[in-house]
Amino acid sequence: MTFAKQLHALTPPMDRDEAVHRHLLTLLQSASIEASPRQISTTEDLPQLLPPGTAVYVPFLPKGQFSDTLAACVRLRELGMEPVPHLPARMVESRRQLEDWLAQLQESPVDRFLLIAGDRDPAAGPFPDTLAILESGVLSSFRFKGIGVAGHPEGHPRADRATLIRALDIKQEYARSTGTRLWVVTQFAFQPEIITDWLQSLGTLLEQVPVYIGLAGPTRLKTLMAYAAQCGLGASSKLLLKRPGSARLLRAWTPDDMIRSLTEYCVDNPDTLLKGIHLFPFGGLRQSAQWIQEHSRSLEDQRRQANGLPV
Repeated sequence: MTFAKQLHALTPPMDRDEAVHRHLLTLLQSASIEASPRQISTTEDLPQLLPPGTAVYVPFLPKGQFSDTLAACVRLRELGMEPVPHLPARMVESRRQLEDWLAQLQESPVDRFLLIAGDRDPAAGPFPDTLAILESGVLSSFRFKGIGVAGHPEGHPRADRATLIRALDIKQEYARSTGTRLWVVTQFAFQPEIITDWLQSLGTLLEQVPVYIGLAGPTRLKTLMAYAAQCGLGASSKLLLKRPGSARLLRAWTPDDMIRSLTEYCVDNPDTLLKGIHLFPFGGLRQSAQWIQEHSRSLEDQRRQANGLPV
């Protein structure tokens, strides 16, 4: 029996609904979110939308400039948030450019980043994937607190499941041998079973590596289907459209059901690798941030009412 299960067994029994309620509130209040450099630079009320300490992932867009990502990270840091820039291997033109980018991030100061392969085809330089960057030894010259890597519960259009699992194993071994804090943030899916089955399939592979599950924020379903097609998420999007009530979903999508199901899974599986959620704001940064705020406030009000406190 794992330590988490032993602790769970020794803890006085809590009403399951209460446990789900508490865990759901924790997931919402600790959620990370993605925001483009433009959104970060032009959203004047960003501190009102995202609380201090929020981890904000900053994508390096295909037609963007590294300077845009860097400026966005600096602003986030000034606002008391935690910038997590994307570092796409296939966008890097040379080893020297990689060293320059990492040096600028470290000086900004950024202390963590998300290492991804990126969508550029062909690669701009000598790094066709994330493993090539890890194997280059360039990162050993820098002192970042952590490196995030991508997880793909529904698979990847360019790699089979065995290849993806092997890549995660290599990345964990790299983190172990270098003393690097590693975490996994996943691509979004529309069916909680796809995510929980993937978590179960990992077994003990990732050991103590935390996993943060990607969720699509509130948006029109038409918009979401377009993003799903770009990401190769055909299977779960088809299942979504076949669900009862899909006519209602044709008007709008929200991640309410997804996060509820994942929370129940966490409560029932206390040793799960699932430690948090990451929001993709396809319907806009403001809409996703407000969804988090409104749901957190609603859960807080429910908790106060249950304890006889004024709302």
